[in-house]
Amino acid sequence: QVQVVESGGGLVQAGRSLRLSCAASGRTVSSYAMGWFRQAPGKERDFVAVINWSGGSTFYADSVKGRFTISRDNAENTVYLQMNSLKPEDTAVYYCAASARNRALPSSAGWYDYWGQGTQVTVSS
Repeated sequence: QVQVVESGGGLVQAGRSLRLSCAASGRTVSSYAMGWFRQAPGKERDFVAVINWSGGSTFYADSVKGRFTISRDNAENTVYLQMNSLKPEDTAVYYCAASARNRALPSSAGWYDYWGQGTQVTVSS
């Protein structure tokens, strides 16, 4: 069984940075693609970023490209989301997820098997 736990959310001013962490347990998690999604109040859960099992490939939503960076440390079973130049529209609950489907860079929530509980990010103007 794989467990995923996010941390690092909080309240920040627009233009500042925040780094989210995602700790994943399970002996095979280092072979999974890992993604970040976010859900704002009253909206659907949206894809943010994904990284393949080795960390060699990444893919981002257009809305965060150039501002957010996803990375992973397989020795620590941890995935990070560095968020720079934050905007009020980035306010959402951020979820980390693991995909065991042998798909390199899944961007649809349906491809993910394990989800964390989420961490709130609030960006004030």
